[in-house]
Amino acid sequence: MDEEEPQLRYRSVFISDVHLGTRGCQAELLLDFIRCFSCERLYLVGDILDGWKLKGVWWWPQAHNDVVQKILRLARKGVAVTYIPGNHDEVVRGFFGVHFGGVVVARDAIHITADGRRFLVTHGDEFDGVVRYARWLAVLGDWAYRTVLMLNTVLNGVRRRLGFGYWSFSAFLKVKVKNALQFIENYELAVADEARRRGVDGVICGHIHKAEMRQIGDILYVNDGDWVESCTALVEHFDGRLEILEWAKLRSWSMIARARHVTEGELTEPLIA
Repeated sequence: MDEEEPQLRYRSVFISDVHLGTRGCQAELLLDFIRCFSCERLYLVGDILDGWKLKGVWWWPQAHNDVVQKILRLARKGVAVTYIPGNHDEVVRGFFGVHFGGVVVARDAIHITADGRRFLVTHGDEFDGVVRYARWLAVLGDWAYRTVLMLNTVLNGVRRRLGFGYWSFSAFLKVKVKNALQFIENYELAVADEARRRGVDGVICGHIHKAEMRQIGDILYVNDGDWVESCTALVEHFDGRLEILEWAKLRSWSMIARARHVTEGELTEPLIA
């Protein structure tokens, strides 16, 4: 499959919160996405590796290694890859300005879209007060979060055996809890304020595992989501248009179409492969 011509072509692709090294990482879906697209620029917007988890228990299956190899291969083929570390892979923050196999490590970046808009690209953990000022609470919350992700993995294993597509139990809980919604709102406003201070048109971030694109005053706030819950990425088309892709949903519709021999025109959702 690696030798096949990519079916999706973008100017830029943004992914974050992959959490390689954890059981909740949806590495196979991410590999599938990487194999399907080509781009000029790839941004890794933090928490690609999960150093917090790897310090305790080493978990590194072949699919996680394959993700790293695919990204390095993109860099070798001429894709400009920028790695902006987050709080879970903060150890990489000691290497700002260093190149690893064609991958450039940076604190943050300014991305200029094809239509001339300027975006601050940052992981976003510096705008999370819990991470900054109460690390012990962040670690406790991380443990609780992983427990929910484990339940999410078990639930989706059952759904696959029953013939259903991927569904994020953890994301469902997040939008139902009032405190979580308030935290997300506060985070989005804080990130937008930083973009405004920098004098840019918008901000592209990750960290909170909630894909979103919305206008906050004069700032376009964009969160590219994650690859443990929603399996989402942000893409820039060649005209500068930004779009959030929900890859698990797109692939599910694609597989249904192939199984039923349905033509693209008969689908109510996009056909990817």
